[in-house]
Amino acid sequence: MRFRILLPLFLAAGRLCAQGDLGQAVLDGIRLCEQRAHRCGVRAAGGDPGRGFDVKYHRLELTLDPAVQAVSGTVTTYFTATEELAHVHFDLDAALPVSLVMHHGVPIPFTHTADSLSVELPAPLQPGSLDSLRIGYAGVPDPSGFGSFVTSTHDDVPVLWTLSEPYGAKDWWPCKQDLADKIDSIDLLVTHPAAYRAAANGLLLSEHTVDGSTTAHWRHRHPIAHYLIATAVTDYTVGQHVIDLGDVQVPMVSYAYPEHAEQAGWAVGDIQEQMPLFSSLFGTYPFADEQYGHAQFGWGGGMEHQTMSFLGVYHYELSAHELAHQWFGNKVTCGSWADIWLNEGFATYLTGLCYDFIGTDHWQGWKEAKVASITSEPDGSVFCPDTLSVPRLFSGRLTYNKAAMVLHMLRWICGDSAFFAGARNYLDDPELAFASARTADLQQHLEASSGIDLDGFLADWFTGEGHPSYALAWSQEEEGMVQATLHQAQSHASVDFFELPVPVRFSGNDRDTTVVFHHSFDGEAFSVQLPFTAHTAVIDPEVWLISAQNTAVQVPVIPDGPSLRPFPNPVSDRLWCAMPVGLDRNARITLVDATGRTAVEEQVAGRTSVVMELGALTLGTYFLRVQDAGSVHTAVVLKR
Repeated sequence: MRFRILLPLFLAAGRLCAQGDLGQAVLDGIRLCEQRAHRCGVRAAGGDPGRGFDVKYHRLELTLDPAVQAVSGTVTTYFTATEELAHVHFDLDAALPVSLVMHHGVPIPFTHTADSLSVELPAPLQPGSLDSLRIGYAGVPDPSGFGSFVTSTHDDVPVLWTLSEPYGAKDWWPCKQDLADKIDSIDLLVTHPAAYRAAANGLLLSEHTVDGSTTAHWRHRHPIAHYLIATAVTDYTVGQHVIDLGDVQVPMVSYAYPEHAEQAGWAVGDIQEQMPLFSSLFGTYPFADEQYGHAQFGWGGGMEHQTMSFLGVYHYELSAHELAHQWFGNKVTCGSWADIWLNEGFATYLTGLCYDFIGTDHWQGWKEAKVASITSEPDGSVFCPDTLSVPRLFSGRLTYNKAAMVLHMLRWICGDSAFFAGARNYLDDPELAFASARTADLQQHLEASSGIDLDGFLADWFTGEGHPSYALAWSQEEEGMVQATLHQAQSHASVDFFELPVPVRFSGNDRDTTVVFHHSFDGEAFSVQLPFTAHTAVIDPEVWLISAQNTAVQVPVIPDGPSLRPFPNPVSDRLWCAMPVGLDRNARITLVDATGRTAVEEQVAGRTSVVMELGALTLGTYFLRVQDAGSVHTAVVLKR
């Protein structure tokens, strides 16, 4: 889901936009709009279908007028008992009074309080029994539902839309908000004033007009999560298109405000590039037997309603993000909101893959912008520990950006072939496809495709917080051998060390080469033979890693023996450091910042320890060195 953003409302989507300018604003729109639909006070879902029943089918028959903040209708639900079942519990806001509940044409008792509708069955159902209920209701959806049911205007014309992620479906229809219980299929019949058109999930079967009212019948025959069911009504201009996937031709429909029909056409052009790419990497568009669509609505971001993404702006990255969700989030849905990164991380990363494979000029900048966002603060995990905290659940820095770059690092560690094979196998797993998954499911498939144990990586990057900073001390002998010592400091105490393959590019005399150091402890020494004289070294030049404030310093002699152990590290004000034994009378201690500027320098001959006052220094990574005529001792110091 997404947040509202203040942008020129409709942008030319047909051109690629650099992440550094409009890209981050669009991401904020995605995040904020999703966040607005979060309804506090609801327990996160996950696991097997709960409440003793498994929903099989919904038929929603609704009467809506975009000029009126109201809904009325009936919802018919077919379900199978998973245990002996005497009562059926639905989620429905108290602002929508229920007029009757019918069981096989006979009214039966019910209780509707707060957000819960409890229906007493005439006789308990036995496990495996199929039954159905029909619920009639009407009312004014609570406007505090963070955008779950909204009436507004565009160009002075009324417009209505729904947006339910994650807990807002109950604000406009009686449902079961359970991520582990996808509905096998739905029909959605929307009756509205004849001047308008209604968009919804799946395929439009018919539109019948009688006495000034039109009923649009939409049908979807794939499993769908409760929060992905949606409708929108206004005076749409409808466009019909085709997306060519080679062996499959996917119909696409575009429901646009008339004043923005041209921009909607540009967005279709974006999809004609993006859907073939995603299909080649992750399998054919999951709902190719039906269609894909865009429906315009009034937020600045978008929402990935199954087969019918709602867009508030026409922008290349937004179109890619919502389309990507059809695989990651819709075909396979996170089994708990604590694992929302499986939805949003992949959707954000697939947006980046459009730049990797299509608009390559923007790929480097996209990655750099993501890392800059992630490392702007020292803490935060991809795992969401509090799904009832709206800002945390939809954190742009963590749920979107960090999650995307954690996937990028998994690609780096596993290799391209294994990463994409593992992700595709995850989507195609018979236990997960068109169902829900947890992080362990993705881990299992990536481990199977790569042969790599990812327990340590996920402990650092899924539940662990923060990121590393690197400092490299290196020298080159006359015959070309490079001696390097790599240091690491961590921004958060939850991770004592990030074990990662660290790429370093050495350059000199119009030549360069990238060497990967498999870094397993602080101060680890490496040797590599270069066929040229290097003048510079750059850590992670292609941005494979989440790291910040990295430095590489060429020194005349590489450290021999243990590195320095400054304390505390990270440091805020005062730093203490024991001096190595046996330093000569010319020994000096130097503290250098990330730009190479010397911040502190003094003699240390004859001293057993040094205390340095660093309170006045700017925050960042510093390179500490104690050197005399015969040795160099180094450490990375993180100033927080």
